[in-house]
Order: sequence, then C-alpha cells, then structure tokens
Amino acid sequence: MAAPAAARAPHPPQHPPAEHRLKPHLASRHLTMLALGGVIGAGLFVGSGQGLALAGPAVLVSYLLAALIALAIMRMLGELAAALPVSGSFSVYADKALGPWAGFTTGWLYWWITAIAIAVEAVAAAGIVHQWIPALPSWTAALVFMALFTALNTLSVKMFGEAEFWFASLKVAAIIAFIALGVAALAGWLPGTPSPGTAHLTGHGGFAPHGVTGILAALLAVIFAFGGMEVIAMAAAESANPSLAVSRAVRSAIWRIALFYIGSVAVLAALLPWTSARPGHSPYPQVLERLGIPAAGTVTEAVVLIALLSALNANLYGTSRMLHSLALRDDAPAALAPVSPKGSPRRAVVASAAIGFLCIPLEAARPGDVLPVLAEAMGGAMLFMWLTVAVSHLVLRRRLERTRPDLLVLRTPGFPGVTIAVIAVLVAVIAAMAFDPSARGQILASALLACVLAGVGRLRRRG
Repeated sequence: MAAPAAARAPHPPQHPPAEHRLKPHLASRHLTMLALGGVIGAGLFVGSGQGLALAGPAVLVSYLLAALIALAIMRMLGELAAALPVSGSFSVYADKALGPWAGFTTGWLYWWITAIAIAVEAVAAAGIVHQWIPALPSWTAALVFMALFTALNTLSVKMFGEAEFWFASLKVAAIIAFIALGVAALAGWLPGTPSPGTAHLTGHGGFAPHGVTGILAALLAVIFAFGGMEVIAMAAAESANPSLAVSRAVRSAIWRIALFYIGSVAVLAALLPWTSARPGHSPYPQVLERLGIPAAGTVTEAVVLIALLSALNANLYGTSRMLHSLALRDDAPAALAPVSPKGSPRRAVVASAAIGFLCIPLEAARPGDVLPVLAEAMGGAMLFMWLTVAVSHLVLRRRLERTRPDLLVLRTPGFPGVTIAVIAVLVAVIAAMAFDPSARGQILASALLACVLAGVGRLRRRG
C-alpha cells in the first residue's frame, strides 16, 4: 500500500552520503544545449520523411500537435526539476506522487529502453561510417563508439557536458543553415534555383491529401522524434543552481525547439513534393540536391552521424543517472551507487553500457534479428513515461502549492487544465496506436514490459 500523502509530501531532496553524491559540474549553458540537443536528433532528420509521406504538407499540423504535447511535458518536467532537482527525475516524482512501485516501474522502464537505444544508435552510427570506409566492419565501429563514450562518461561530468554542448551546437547550426537556405530558395535568392512558391504546399492533392486520417497517422509517426528531452531534468541535479539553471534552460529551449522543428519541416514541405518522400529515408538530402548543394547526401549523413553520437552520449548519461538513483533508493544493487571524485557514477555507467556491448556482437551475428525486436518497446514506452510525468505533475503541483509554494519557481501556465488535457491526449494517442496495425505491436510490447515491471515493483515492496 502506498504511503499516505502527508508522509510523501515533497521536500528538498535529502543528500546521500558524500561518496554517493553527484557533483554540480554542469553549467547553465550545458543544460540549455542538453535540452535542445536531446530533442533535435535522428528522429527529425530521418523520421520527417515518413510523416511527409503519410500526411503530405499537412505534416506541419502533425508536427505542431506533437510539439505542443512534448513541450508541455518539458514544461511540467522543468517545473518539477526546478522544485525537486534529483538525478532520478520523473522516476522519483512518480515515487512521490503515486507510490514506490510507480518509481520502480518508471525508473527501470527508462533504464531498459535507453540502454537499448544506446546499442541502436551505436549500430546506426557505425553503419554510416561503414559506408564511408567499407574496409571497417560495422560491428567494430559500433564497439569503438561504445568504448569511446563509455570512457567519456566515466571520466568526468564536465567532459560529458562539454561534448554534448558541442554536439548540440553542431546540430543546431545545421538546422539554422538548412532553414536559412530554404528561406532563400523560397524567396528566389539562390542563383539557378527558381522558387516553387506554394506549388508543393497546394499541389499533388492539396495541403492535406489524406485528410484528417493522414494527419493523425503522421502524428503517431513523428511524436517519437521529440523523445530525449527527459535528460535535462536529470542533469538538473548536477548543476550549481538547479532551480535557476533549469528555469532558464526550459524557457529558452521551448521556443527554440518549436522554431527549429516547425521551421525545418515547413521548408521540407515547401521545397519537396510530398510524393517524393520515402519512409525510412531522410528528405533533407533530396531538398539539398534540389538547391544544388554539393555532396548533399554526405552532408546529411554527417549531420545524422553527429545526431546519433550526441544521442548515444546523452542516453548513456541519462540511463546511468537513473540506475544510480535506483541504487540510492534500494531499487537497484547498492554497489551501483558510489560516485568517483570527479562526480561520475562509474559503476552505473559501465553497467548501463554493458547492454550495448552485449547487443552489438549479437546484432553482428544475427543482423536484423536482435535490435529490432528489443527496440520494439522503445517508442511506446516513451509515451507511458510522458503519461507518468503528467500524472505526477498533476499530483505534486497541487501538493507543492499546499506545502512548499516557494519551490515553484517555474510554473506551467494553465494548470491544472493543461496537465489534464495532456493526460487525455496521451491516453488517446496510446489507444490510437493500439488500434493501428502498424503500431499495435510496439504499444503492446511497451504495455507488457510496463506491467511486468509494475508487478515486480509491487511484489518487491510487499516482500
């Protein structure tokens, strides 16, 4: 049975022993770029092609809806992180709001899917390098990437922050350059490239060639591109002034993410006939080729490679911090709790990376038989975690207003209406996936994994 509300009232987190305590080595600029870089990834550069094929130019509406949901979640998570900065983030909030079983379930769910994501990203990045250097086997490159970023994350938190800052900066610069080129092309400022005007937005069946059904189908496909923002809440615990740093990072990141996503997708829709989009292939090189950019495919591959390595780095950070937090709460082996003198939970980093090191040889031996099966539950699990964030926010915000209103330095506008609306939309999206044959396996695998973890969590607490 969950403890009564009064016993779990939010309060500033108690400090663990010194040898288990994370160090405040992340600066405000690191958190800001973590927020941006965590969201702008391969899901945008590659996944936008599938959305464009499903909805046509109306994919803009799909991305706008997905952005509204994701950025509302980011605001809620930022509010809780500013008030209660702990490395376990939404897992700790679920524990406080719903009970220890919910914290156990959410923490291990995030750890598992993120550990698998690390392997998926390493293999995908290695595939790009293999195309450039055919003599280098993909599995070797994947293991090199895993070793490099595991070492980086075990050395110091500051090194992780700097690496992610520059990765995110490169991604942001690439998006800004793409949008600038697109605007110039639409304005007719590029020599030898006539402006298509609105022809691609209104032709080929109109703005919404597949109607509302296409928009909703694209929404289910593109909403996962916004995953990754959760890492900023965990990073809050390792900043010098968590409340101020998170508040600034979330406020600046929200409008920038919306601008970069909607801006770049608008350029895609305006410059590329939606009938040319191919699911599973990035539409960005197609646009760059139309603009006469030399080596467009290689340029896009380089950007996607940076996005994948950035995601690998950030996910290894996030999954190790979650494992460290679970160890502190006795939901994982206590041996994973110690922290190095430079602030890295090295044992948690190595334990999290071990999944990737194990999966890569298996994938090399049976290509296409291991990682796709393990990755099946990743996307749906993200929706379940977002749903947990929203429900936890609904409970903890009200509790904080009664007990510690001074901690609410970053408030979500429109509370509780906005939070309730997001919960309803997420439930609707999950239900829609359950009825969609192409997404049903993913959401059912995620639900099964969540149910198994919830059962283990409840049994463990009773024991």
